[in-house]
Amino acid sequence: MRTRFRIEYLAAAGAAGIIIWLLFTRPFIGMADSGDFLRVLMTAGLDYNPAATTYEDRFFSYANQHFAYGSLRGAYITSQLIPVFIARGLGWLYDPSLFNIRILAAVYGALLVAAVYLLVRTGRRYSMAVGVVLTAGLLFVFLDVRYLAYFNSFFAEPVSLIFLLLTLGTGLRLAHQEEPGRWTLIFFFFCVFMLACGKLQNTPLGVVFALYGLRFLPLRWDRAWRKLVLICCSALFLLSALLYVFAPDGLKHINLYQTVFYGILNKSPDVKGDLKALGLPEKLAGNAGSNYFQTDVPIKQDAPEMRADFYDRMSHGKVMLYYATHPQRLIGLMERAAHQSVYLKPGYLGNYEKAEGKPPGAFNDTYSGWSRFKAGHMPNSLLFIALFYIVYYGVCVIEWLRAREGSAKMTSELLMLVGFVGFFAFLIPIMGDGLADIEKHLFLFNAAYDIMLLASAAWLAYRIAVLLGFGRDGRRISYRSYR
Repeated sequence: MRTRFRIEYLAAAGAAGIIIWLLFTRPFIGMADSGDFLRVLMTAGLDYNPAATTYEDRFFSYANQHFAYGSLRGAYITSQLIPVFIARGLGWLYDPSLFNIRILAAVYGALLVAAVYLLVRTGRRYSMAVGVVLTAGLLFVFLDVRYLAYFNSFFAEPVSLIFLLLTLGTGLRLAHQEEPGRWTLIFFFFCVFMLACGKLQNTPLGVVFALYGLRFLPLRWDRAWRKLVLICCSALFLLSALLYVFAPDGLKHINLYQTVFYGILNKSPDVKGDLKALGLPEKLAGNAGSNYFQTDVPIKQDAPEMRADFYDRMSHGKVMLYYATHPQRLIGLMERAAHQSVYLKPGYLGNYEKAEGKPPGAFNDTYSGWSRFKAGHMPNSLLFIALFYIVYYGVCVIEWLRAREGSAKMTSELLMLVGFVGFFAFLIPIMGDGLADIEKHLFLFNAAYDIMLLASAAWLAYRIAVLLGFGRDGRRISYRSYR
């Protein structure tokens, strides 16, 4: 009996091999802390590496492999804490004296391998050509060091990348199962929860996916299935809303400050006019163009008068209203963000350990073909992004209309949802955090955009295979095959 070649096993093995090579051999490749680690460290009962004593050791210049165990002393709520706590427990069993962040990278790595396996397995159902394109594309694009370097860090970006891929992979599996499984459905909603609740800016995605989840109701008609779908949709909607409502005021204040002073008022041609349009006093004009962490500002960001004059008066709703009445300003910021959107990492963060003897901020670019190609050759204009979206959605809609099977329609829908995630992840950082740290805040946009590019390549491979008459196993279909 002939054994069918399973390309998904090759893809998973390749992903595991690249992850081990980049993240678990020397030199250590990680990501320096920009100041975001502390809230996760405190909530997870961890602390900075006791050997890293200077500011340069801890922030911006060098990555750290080891961290100290400590007590729980924070309440930062995020789905990122789930893999962090799992890694912390495994790390303590491995070495109770110091936490090795490579344990966290191993957790992330295993999940990424699972995502690669799921996507390739689903893709080859259409055609072996699709399976080959997905294998090559996933290994070349999403195993790039500028994606993987985040795995050895406490940034939330790996959660966004991994669970976007897993959401798509699990959703496609649900669409193609003859009788969708309940555990597959539960895992799909868990993946969306992890994606939506990994960062405050992602929480609206939970609401959108909760509404889309109702699409799964007609996949099965038994009462238990329909009840489970409704429970999952309701839970996702509620958890996403609660995470945003109960986010720390300090974090909301940072976002509001960045949105207004480092976004709307940054290089504004009429600062006082913008302040008036926002309902804010003119005396705040001196802070225009500053970010929340600057110290050389006329009015300190945490000064008591800022609460009455700014924080109590501003909301993201007012920001949205401002942009609705000043669309040219929003388009200008989007153009500036598009220019930075081709860079997969902030240029000011190093990824070597200090012990390697590299200059501060040095970055290891081993296996970075995709990120270097993207930065050097991918058009980075708002017009190009808009045109690509138009073509992408046009193809998805055409494929949805011509599809006869429900699985094909759901495939188009899920790919359109990925496009929505990308659009949302491009717009929200601008409206919710200005242009502060924009390269890192566009990480989810880059992930979604790269999925769209890979899906487009897979679609072309499928259409060419159909045109040439090749079947799902890669063999050419003759006229007699249809008789």
